[in-house]
Amino acid sequence: MHFFSTWASMSFADAVAAAKEALKRQGFLIVAETDIREVLKKHLSVDLRPYLILSACNLPLVRRAVEADDAIGSTLLCDVVVQQHSDGCVEFSVVDPACTIGTVNHVVMISIAEELQSLLQKVMDDIESAPKFQRAA
Repeated sequence: MHFFSTWASMSFADAVAAAKEALKRQGFLIVAETDIREVLKKHLSVDLRPYLILSACNLPLVRRAVEADDAIGSTLLCDVVVQQHSDGCVEFSVVDPACTIGTVNHVVMISIAEELQSLLQKVMDDIESAPKFQRAA
């Protein structure tokens, strides 16, 4: 599976803020925020590094996708993962829509996947232009 990703040397809180702002600037609505660290701690008593999933969607593209194929629901959200690694660097990643929506043999879905690819690449570019972003070595 192919991902869009980037790495930075910044605090986790700044990284989450940068990801949220970048998603909003590209027209994404964040519909859910899942703190995997807290979920694992609460339900399995496991301590994990900071690991957050921002589930986002672009509403106009969601509408087009559902109108073209009402069974597409499981692939509509773009989950942006923000995770801090043991070296302190933060990784941002999201699955390439060509690997999800783009695999549906439907001309509208392929078009939507291409638009999402472009938007998600812009999200990564926006994150990289965040004021506190410093590319990790």
